[in-house]
Amino acid sequence: MTTMRFRALESAISRVPEKRISSGVKISDYFGSNVFDKDTMQKFLSKEPFNSVMSAIESGQQIDRKVAEQVASSMKAWAMSKGASHYTHWFQPLTGLTAEKHDSFFELAEGNKAIENFSGSALVQQEPDASSFPSGGIRNTFEARGYTAWDPSSPAFIMESGNGKTLCIPTIFVSYTGETLDYKAPLLKALHALDKAAVDVCQYFDKNVTHVNATLGIEQEYFLIDLALYNARPDLLLTGRTLFGNASAKGQQLEDHYFGSIPERVYAFMYDFEVEAFKLGIPLKTRHNEVAPSQFECAPVFEETNLAVDHNQLLMDVMEKVARRHDFKVLFHEKPYAGINGSGKHNNWSMITNTGKNLLSPGKTPKTNLQFLTFFINTIKAVYDHADLLRASIASAPNDHRLGANEAPPAIMSIFLGSQLSVLLDEIETKVSSRKMTAEEKTDVKLNIGKIPEILLDNTDRNRTSPFAFTGNKFEFRAVGSSANCASAMLVLNTIVANQLTDFKKEVEELLTKNVEKSEAILRTLRSYIVTSKNIRFEGNGYGEEWVKEAKRRGLSNIKTTPLALDVYVSKKAKQLFEHSGVLTDRELEARHEILLETYAKKIDIEARVSVDMVLNSIIPAAIKYQNKLIFNVKGMRDIGIKQDNYATQVEIIEKISAHISGIKDCADKISNELDKASAVEHARERAVYYCDKVKRYFDEIRNHADILEQLIEDELWPLPKYREMLFIK
Repeated sequence: MTTMRFRALESAISRVPEKRISSGVKISDYFGSNVFDKDTMQKFLSKEPFNSVMSAIESGQQIDRKVAEQVASSMKAWAMSKGASHYTHWFQPLTGLTAEKHDSFFELAEGNKAIENFSGSALVQQEPDASSFPSGGIRNTFEARGYTAWDPSSPAFIMESGNGKTLCIPTIFVSYTGETLDYKAPLLKALHALDKAAVDVCQYFDKNVTHVNATLGIEQEYFLIDLALYNARPDLLLTGRTLFGNASAKGQQLEDHYFGSIPERVYAFMYDFEVEAFKLGIPLKTRHNEVAPSQFECAPVFEETNLAVDHNQLLMDVMEKVARRHDFKVLFHEKPYAGINGSGKHNNWSMITNTGKNLLSPGKTPKTNLQFLTFFINTIKAVYDHADLLRASIASAPNDHRLGANEAPPAIMSIFLGSQLSVLLDEIETKVSSRKMTAEEKTDVKLNIGKIPEILLDNTDRNRTSPFAFTGNKFEFRAVGSSANCASAMLVLNTIVANQLTDFKKEVEELLTKNVEKSEAILRTLRSYIVTSKNIRFEGNGYGEEWVKEAKRRGLSNIKTTPLALDVYVSKKAKQLFEHSGVLTDRELEARHEILLETYAKKIDIEARVSVDMVLNSIIPAAIKYQNKLIFNVKGMRDIGIKQDNYATQVEIIEKISAHISGIKDCADKISNELDKASAVEHARERAVYYCDKVKRYFDEIRNHADILEQLIEDELWPLPKYREMLFIK
C-alpha cells in the first residue's frame, strides 16, 4: 500500500493540463444540439402531431398512440442522423442514481433482412426487470415486472459515451400494480398539485393566469481528487468519504481558495464538461472555486422544476464521465473530508405564471405586492407546518455529517427573511385585525406594501447558516445534500405549498361569504399565518449554540440523525397530506420509508466494514512496522551502551504506538461484534437505529486512534494518501 501511495503521488504530480485551442464557436451555436426539444421536434414532425404533443405536455393529458408512432419515427430519424444506434428509457429509481437499459434500433424483418425500427409502443412504455430495484416491500423479489412510461415534458436527448451514442428517453418508473418506484412520478404529481392550487389563488389578482410552473435553480458543489490518489484510498473508493485522515496543517483557514483563480487542470475539466452539458441543453451559467481546498461549484439558470431535476441528475453523470478523461474523480459525497466544508446542493425555488410573473417577486403596485405577500407568506406557513417533513426530505447518512457543521445549516428548520421584510410582516401583524379595517388603516398598510421593491433592492441578503432563506425573488433551500436527487426535497416543498395555498383559498372564501372585502379578507388570513408561523423566522447565526437553545424554546425540532428524521414520512399528518394532494399513497410512503432506512443501514454497514478492513490490513501493519524499526533502534543503542535517557523519546513513541494499536484493535473488535448483532435485527427502522446508535458510535474513536498513528508513524511507511496530498495536489 505504501508503494501504491507513492506511485499515486508520482502520477498526480506529473499530470499536465490538457491544452485546448478555442474553436471560436459560440455556446448558442451548439446549445441543445443533442436534445429532441421543441424546435427539433417541429422540424421532424408534421404540424398535427406536433401540436398534439405540445398540447399534451401543457395539459398533462395522455398522448394518442397514433401520435406516439409518428413521434417515435421522427425521434428515431433524428437520433440516427446524430449517429445513435441504441435507445433507452432513462429513469430515476429509488437507488438515488439513474438507470438505463439499452436496446438497438436494429431488427430482423421478414427474409432475415436487417432494418432499423422504433415503434410508438417502445417509446411510450417498456418493461425493465424491476426485481433488483428498491421497492420497500411493495413487491416480492421474484416478481420482476415494472414499467417505465415516457415523460414528454422532459425532452429526449442523446448521450455520447466512448464511441457510442444512445437516445435517452426520460420516463417514470412504476410497479406492476401501479405504485411509484421512482423520484420523477411523485414529483410530477406534486408539481401538478401546486399548479392547480397556485392558479386558483392567482385568480384573486390576475384572471389571465391559467398555469403556474415551479422553477428551480440547483447550485452543485463538488470536490475533485486525482484519480490515482482516489484509487489508493479504499475508503473513498467504497464509501465516497475518507474514514481516516489527519487534518492538513493548512486547510481552509486562510479563506484563499474561495473564488480564487481556477487551477489550469481543473479549468480544462470544467470546460469539457460544460461543453457536454450545453449539448444536452443544461443551461450552466456559473463556475467557481468553493470555500474548501479542491472544492468547486457550478450552477445553471432557472428551469421548470422537473426539467431542472433531470438536468442535475444528468449533469452529475456527465461530470463523472468527463472527469475520467482528465484523470480526476468527482466527489459528490456531502462530507468527503473531515474538518473542512462539505458540499451541498442549494435549491433556489420560485413560481412563474404563464403570463411571465414571478410570484415571489414584488411588483410596482400594492395589488401586485399583495400577490407577492400572499405566496411569500403561504410558503413560510407551509414550511412552518411541515418543517419535520422538509427535514426528512434531505435526510441521509452522508448529509448527517454535514448538517450543523461549520459550513452547512443545522438540522433545525428555520427561515431567514432579512430584517426589513421581517419588520414589514410585524407591521401587518400589528395593523391588520379581525374587525373591519378603517380607511386610514387600509391606506397605511397599502403604503407599506408598496415599499416592498425598495426593501428587497436595498436590504435583503443571504444567510449562509439558514436552511431556508429568502433571497430577493426566490427561496433557497440550502440543506439539500450534494449527492441527493433534488426530487426528494422538491416533491415535499411543492406538495406542502400546494396544500397550504388550497387551505388559504378556503379561508379567504369563507371570509368573502361574510361580506368581507377581498383585499381585506386576504390580509386578515395572511395576518393569521404571520402570527402562527412566527417561531420559524430566524435572522441570526444558525451555527451558534444559542440558536439551539432558542429553537427548543420556540418548539422547533432538532432531529440530528436520519433514522429518527425519517419517521415523519409514516406519520398520520404526512399520510393525510400526500393522500389529499394525490402525490403519494400510504403504501408508497411506507415503502419509501423502508427503502430510506435500508439505504441508511447499508451505508453505515459498508463504512463499518471498510473501517475494520483498513485498520487491520493497512494501518496496524504500518504501525507495527514502524514500531519494530524503533525497537531495533532502541535495542541497538542500548547494546552499545548509550544511556537510557538518550533514547527515552523513542521508547515513549513505541509506547504511544502500542496504546493506539490496542485502542484501534479494540474498536475494530467492537464494531465487528455490533455488526453481527445489527444483521440479526429484522425490522428496518430498528435496524437503522441500531446502526446509528451502536455501530456508528465507534467511528470517531477508531478514527482518532488512526489519525494519531498517522502523526506518529514515519511518512514513508504510511500507506494512505494524506489530506495535504489529496486536497492540494491539483
